Amino acid sequence: MDQSELQALAEKVDRLIARCQKLEQDNTALRQLQDDWNRERAQLMQKNDLARNKIEAMIGRLRALEQH
Repeated sequence: MDQSELQALAEKVDRLIARCQKLEQDNTALRQLQDDWNRERAQLMQKNDLARNKIEAMIGRLRALEQH
């Protein structure tokens, strides 16, 4: 292998290393976003359950009033 081939190979390796580092950063960012979305989803599900329980309680009270 001559010097120019070694230089070209070294540049390709450097680009590959840079690309791997970028992918690792992107992966970390995406995992953080996924964690954020999962937390938000859990909060929304909890709020939805709370709202459902309140509505069911109101319906129960309305039915009780209706029977009297």
